[in-house]
Amino acid sequence: MRLFLASLALLIASFSAKPGMTQQVESARMGCGEMTFDTVPGWGLRPDGKSALGPTHGGVVVDKAGNIYVSANKGVVVFSPDGQVVHTYLGPDYTELHDMEIRDEEGEEYIYGARNNAAEGIKFKIRGGDIVLRLPYPEESGLGLEKFSPTAITVAPNGDIYLSNGYASNHIFRFDKDGKYVSHFGKKGNGMKEFNTAHGMTLDTRYDPPRLLICDRNHAPKGRLLHYGLDGEFMEEVITGLGMPTSVAIQGDFVAVPDLHGRLVILDKSNTIMAVLGHNPDPKTRVNFNVPQSKWIEGIFNGTHGSYWDAEGNLYVQDWNVDGRIMKLVRVSPQAGG
Repeated sequence: MRLFLASLALLIASFSAKPGMTQQVESARMGCGEMTFDTVPGWGLRPDGKSALGPTHGGVVVDKAGNIYVSANKGVVVFSPDGQVVHTYLGPDYTELHDMEIRDEEGEEYIYGARNNAAEGIKFKIRGGDIVLRLPYPEESGLGLEKFSPTAITVAPNGDIYLSNGYASNHIFRFDKDGKYVSHFGKKGNGMKEFNTAHGMTLDTRYDPPRLLICDRNHAPKGRLLHYGLDGEFMEEVITGLGMPTSVAIQGDFVAVPDLHGRLVILDKSNTIMAVLGHNPDPKTRVNFNVPQSKWIEGIFNGTHGSYWDAEGNLYVQDWNVDGRIMKLVRVSPQAGG
């Protein structure tokens, strides 16, 4: 009798649920050792349970206050650490930000963005959103390129800006802090000093002096990471066999590397793999933009594209996704890792 009453109660609850309510999802644990994380189910979703983003093909950054900036096709959506939307940057200047970097310059925070479909790099203030710099294709380079489709951007300590033409010629262009063309390096190809989709890039501050860490996403037979000096000189192949590495984010001695095959790899300072997060074993739903929200699985990624660390060592991970997927992974202390 008790079993019957319990089943009846569940049935009534299912019919009385309000439209838009979603089934309770349990957190998933991933990683190992000091790189163990718990997911936060529903983080970043609207009150009706739907994504606040729309289609995503971009990146993530975190400001000094701990707010999380996520680029979507429609613009940039800003979340509080608990997943509430607190601000947006919408309109034609903020669309199609394929990659972002955030930088504090004399007390003012700026976002640098690579806009692949808009064929430019930009710099804007997070306070007010004013565009203060645009980086179009530099005719002064003398390359005469027909296509400019930037995929990655980063900034050196002296303010020099590096912008990768990763969806076209694969040259990386260097500008000074005022946007004046300085030089370029790299080219498309599959050789040791060439790029087969220079897709992601950041300043690798794990070393002194810092250097560029670049994702060579489609290098055959497997994607790899490369180090280049700030003057554009090739240094080394850092690691290979990574699938399709899309971007890189540094915190301390660690780097998070999203892989479009539906996983995120964490490397230490020796570039040894410390953990693999969210690995997707299903070839039908990895490297797949068209996995709708109804098919998302907690703790399993689909098209991992962007990531960033917050001050506590938590990770924010974005999928390349038709409905716009952003996930918060909370770092678990080694004592609680179980």
